[in-house]
Amino acid sequence: MTIGDLGSRSVDLTNCDREPIHIPGSIQPFGFLITVGADWMIQRAANTEAYFGIEPLGLLGRPLAELFLPHSMKSLRGRASHLRGDDAVERIFSLRLLEGGRTFDVAIHFSDRSIVIECEPARGDEIEISSLVRSMVTRVQRADSIQSILREGARQVRLLTGFDRVMVYRFAPGGSGEVVAEALEPGIDSFLGLNFPASDIPQQARTLYVRNVFRIIADVDDVPCPIEPREDGEPLDLSLSLFRSVSPIHVEYLKNMGVRASLSISIIIGGKLWGLFACHHYSPRLPSFAERSAAELFGQMFSLLVESRLNAEITAYEDKARKVADRLMAAAAQDSDRLSDAQWMGDLVLDAIPADGVGVFVDDRLSLSGLTPNEDQFRALVGSLNRREAGQIFTTSRIGDVLPEARTYAHKAAGLLAIPISRRPRDYVVLFRAERLRSVRWAGSQDKDIEYGPNGPRLTPRKSFEEWSELVSGEAEPFRDSELRVAEALRSTLLEVVLRLTEAASEERRKFAEQQKLLISELNHRVRNILALIRALMGQTSRDAGDVDSFVATLDSRIQALARAHDQLTADQWGPARLEDLIETEGRAYFQPDRQAIRMTGPDVAITPDAFTVMALVMHELVTNAAKYGALSDSGTVHVAWEIDPDGALVIDWREIGGPAVMPPKRRGFGTTVIETSIPHELGGEAKTFYKMAGFEARFVLPERYIASSRERDEQTKKIAAPSKGDGDFVRGKKVLLVEDSALIAMDAEDSLREMGAADVVLAASNGVAAKALDAGGIELAVLDFNLGRENSMPTAERLMEAGIPFLFASGYGGEGTIPERFADVPMIVKPYGTDQMQQAIAELAARAAGSE
Repeated sequence: MTIGDLGSRSVDLTNCDREPIHIPGSIQPFGFLITVGADWMIQRAANTEAYFGIEPLGLLGRPLAELFLPHSMKSLRGRASHLRGDDAVERIFSLRLLEGGRTFDVAIHFSDRSIVIECEPARGDEIEISSLVRSMVTRVQRADSIQSILREGARQVRLLTGFDRVMVYRFAPGGSGEVVAEALEPGIDSFLGLNFPASDIPQQARTLYVRNVFRIIADVDDVPCPIEPREDGEPLDLSLSLFRSVSPIHVEYLKNMGVRASLSISIIIGGKLWGLFACHHYSPRLPSFAERSAAELFGQMFSLLVESRLNAEITAYEDKARKVADRLMAAAAQDSDRLSDAQWMGDLVLDAIPADGVGVFVDDRLSLSGLTPNEDQFRALVGSLNRREAGQIFTTSRIGDVLPEARTYAHKAAGLLAIPISRRPRDYVVLFRAERLRSVRWAGSQDKDIEYGPNGPRLTPRKSFEEWSELVSGEAEPFRDSELRVAEALRSTLLEVVLRLTEAASEERRKFAEQQKLLISELNHRVRNILALIRALMGQTSRDAGDVDSFVATLDSRIQALARAHDQLTADQWGPARLEDLIETEGRAYFQPDRQAIRMTGPDVAITPDAFTVMALVMHELVTNAAKYGALSDSGTVHVAWEIDPDGALVIDWREIGGPAVMPPKRRGFGTTVIETSIPHELGGEAKTFYKMAGFEARFVLPERYIASSRERDEQTKKIAAPSKGDGDFVRGKKVLLVEDSALIAMDAEDSLREMGAADVVLAASNGVAAKALDAGGIELAVLDFNLGRENSMPTAERLMEAGIPFLFASGYGGEGTIPERFADVPMIVKPYGTDQMQQAIAELAARAAGSE
């Protein structure tokens, strides 16, 4: 950053924090930018000549409607009217802007009073964003810990974007950060566990990461395109821009690392920047607009998932702490002298807040236990605490920064958490943590150099990223936010005990008033916290959800139900789908090996697509309610029977048997509303519910027009059984090569193979990567996508056949003539396929392998 215009200010790291990166005055050249006012007259433009032959200055002052087609103007105006909030961005895919011209992907947002329109050429390889993101989120949800969530998140982002290195970068309270998870292209150096100084990401960049959660730098060697006119009053704020050009300092930083392209996705927790997906590529790379949109949406869903999991862990921890507070209240109420016993206090409190020592100071008496300062040092420390704000807990991981003489005993008490237990600043419970000598691994020296040139002094990014270690001393493990909340709860408990036990009888009335005031203050504090949480959740949860977890679970289950219905319709070429398959699919989620939970009786009935999704939601809510409150929550069963009445309508009877007694709900939730009103309102049918003591019952009637076919069958009753595993022995324990150029299909196929028992699945998107996998050895089975975009998998198939390794083809074309005659005996799966189709193909492959022996 050139800082000759900063006058006499010193050159230090804060200069980077003052760099106006949100108003660079230029954009990256992979698209063009136009801004218009409320009258849709062009105010500013950049890089337009490269796309439709008119220089930016030649567009200024002209109506945008003279340039763009009428239907595209209508789309732009419509999306602009949908913008809500300061940071809203609307997107339009494959919009034809000019007569006879190419299509563009468009992003539109407000910048002050201007409408900013950013356009880039559409790739023509649109992806189904919602399905892709749902699949990615589902895989992350399966992770059983925060660390595994982070690892899986990095893996999913890399599969989507194709970047060489994808890191999950978590910020520390001081602003530095650590790479806590990563996914790498083979041969790329690992940054896992390395720390980066806070100065690597200036403060104004962190602010932009919260406002604009996605950032792409396609090529650090690109020449920025200026926004014309270059001098016209206030510069254009590009905080929300997709094309915003890159700070020269950041370009130099990336070049010093050898990186040619980068991508970042913010991880926002509680409205604050918790971390980043930081992606590096060693050659220019620009994922498509749709892929970038999917990555951004995944980042937002990932943030919610991480926040939900963190909140769940905090809730469980605080539940445990509340029990400690209850025990403390009960014990101290019986014997007030225990409050001044550090040994007793430590035995109780340290179960909730880990520490190495405890000091108690009550009525000028002190007690110490564990690793603590001596009595004189502790009294001096209490005197220092008394000079701070009264009634507030205080924590530091370096006592020496607060009280210099404390550095002499940092080896046994380097950090503290002080809990005031009286209204006046005199009585405390103090938890101590000993010094934690640790070696921090940094990605290169944190220093930046000052260079002098024609424009004065210039602060340059560091050039070395070689790992080096720093020994940190005089510092303790910081107390976490959740531990501080527990300390606040303990403070309230101890305050209540002190107020109850230490006041004289003559001051009973004053004590009562103080206690009331304290309790009201604490209640107000807690209520405000609850209201703040509810206010935050209102935007993300349904009316029935009580917290983020239940919202995510309920929303996910309902989306999954619709997705399963969509999958069934898709499998039937969006034609009528079988009712039995719908019930069986929903019921399998609650299948238990030791009993048959759901029994079905009725003819083979197919339902039209416009009614099928409605029925999917209804059946999902019925199964979910039965699992939560009805027969499936106990040892009961559900009987579903259907028949065609004389009028041709489909009559479905749902009956729960052997479960707990049921009562009508006291309020109508979303699930009840779906069950009782969806079919009458949307399909013109009937829905009746009966809350009988013996079990819940319901009857639904679908008009004849929604029944595509009905035929009797020999077997009238079917029980939901465990899914067929096919010939799993042929896959179990094997190392399988999966050649597939679509990340989404590859992930699904990998899951299927692992479900069938594959010991390892090696993914390859091209023949070249497949060849490396075969060279490494150990491949025992292969699944090959025949068409790999610019090539087919014939070279890999030839090599597998020569090596005698069994394999099968997958193809999206189907029909005869797709696979060469040489491979006519190789089984083929036609896309789209699932686990069942994979199992059938594997079974066929196993049979052929057995027949050839």
